[in-house]
Amino acid sequence: MSVLPREELRGLFLFEHLSEEQLDWIDEHAVLERYAGGTTVIREGEPATCFYLLLSGALRMTRLVGGTEVETIRSDQRGAYCGATQFFVHQETEHTYGASVHAVSDLTFLTLPAAEFATEFRRWFPMATHLLEGMYLGWRNSDTVIGSRRRLLALGELSAGLTHELNNPAAAAVRATAALRERVAGMRHKLALLAKKNVDPTLLEQLLDIQEQLVKQVASAPKLTAMQQADREDEIGDWFDDHGIDQGWDLADIYVRAGLTVPDLDRLLESVGETFLDGAVRWLAYALETEMLMGEIEDSTTRISVLVGKAKQYSQMDRAPHQWIDVHEGLDSTLVMLAGKIAPGIRVVKEYDHTVPRIPAYAGELNQVWTNVIDNALGAMGAEGTLTLRTSRVDDHVHVEIGDTGPGIPVEIRQRIFEPFFTTKPVGQGTGLGLDISWRIIVERHQGDLRVDSEPGNTRFTVCLPVSEQSVI
Repeated sequence: MSVLPREELRGLFLFEHLSEEQLDWIDEHAVLERYAGGTTVIREGEPATCFYLLLSGALRMTRLVGGTEVETIRSDQRGAYCGATQFFVHQETEHTYGASVHAVSDLTFLTLPAAEFATEFRRWFPMATHLLEGMYLGWRNSDTVIGSRRRLLALGELSAGLTHELNNPAAAAVRATAALRERVAGMRHKLALLAKKNVDPTLLEQLLDIQEQLVKQVASAPKLTAMQQADREDEIGDWFDDHGIDQGWDLADIYVRAGLTVPDLDRLLESVGETFLDGAVRWLAYALETEMLMGEIEDSTTRISVLVGKAKQYSQMDRAPHQWIDVHEGLDSTLVMLAGKIAPGIRVVKEYDHTVPRIPAYAGELNQVWTNVIDNALGAMGAEGTLTLRTSRVDDHVHVEIGDTGPGIPVEIRQRIFEPFFTTKPVGQGTGLGLDISWRIIVERHQGDLRVDSEPGNTRFTVCLPVSEQSVI
């Protein structure tokens, strides 16, 4: 009895041009297999014994990458094939399944034994088999080289951006720590001098209370303009001169940055008197500067923590590959990673519509798209221009528009920019892979769309992503 009616068997696109003799062989060796939704049909790494053709239902294919399961494709197309797809290739080692296949819904497969099918296939199509083997081996070798290059490029973008951004707060923390050590030593010295003057314990206690009150004001010190800063330094410097404080101009800057005013100094004078004013003023200056330095260290280390968080968001190293995401998070983390490439003359404009919904996506791969497109925009503008990031919802898609004010893309090459290895950059400066990779991530992986509109001074790449799960990826 036939596994399928002859017209239905020939209706599968792989078999439509086979001869009657070849169809007889397929019919003789084929087996129908049915699986319930949620079942794992084959597992990656197991011996590849069967060639599978999908007759009904939907499947998803996954691979393990660094111990994490990554979904590579979904399909409900009748006749789609999986399993031992390289059955025709001669290998010294045993063939294994290159991916796992899971039943998304109840499904039915027509299966063929891989070893027997390989022998018959080589007899049916000897020349095609040689060509397919050569193409497969050539593709595998080039894919290995290109894959390594892509990973190096992504790693380079991540490390370059991160190290550039980490350098400033890290250096600030180091400088502040060194200065803090000096100020603490100076404060201990001034305290020792005060103690040698046989200060009344009650007076010393008052001085400590004033120190605590004034130090608390540091955190809420107002931001002053350059003119306001200069005026207040003049006022405090004059107050120091009037009360015989030597080198009061050096101390005035500290007191102003700490947010203190002349009335605060008047209260200090009332508490300690003229005799101990000089020592008290200098000791308090050390205390205030110490507090400001600790605040600077806290700000720097907080900035470092935020940057590391942005890097983790960009790389998605601690998150599931497929998830519901806010596209704005990926855009912002990409800008952080590319901060070192954003010239001082580049203005970044964000026109985010924060009402757009979260979307199902491969977040790490989308971040690579943002990196490629934004990097190209920055390169096109050079030293000055405007980079615009705009988001919106149009029907059942989220649109992400990345625009630049560069010279534009000439009409004659606009249709080729998504081709593999096509680049307008000089030799050695571009691989021609960025937009090709971006197109495949958006169109093939996310069932979205990537388009470009360009004229001199206004180039816009628009990424359209569906807001709901798609049955085919």
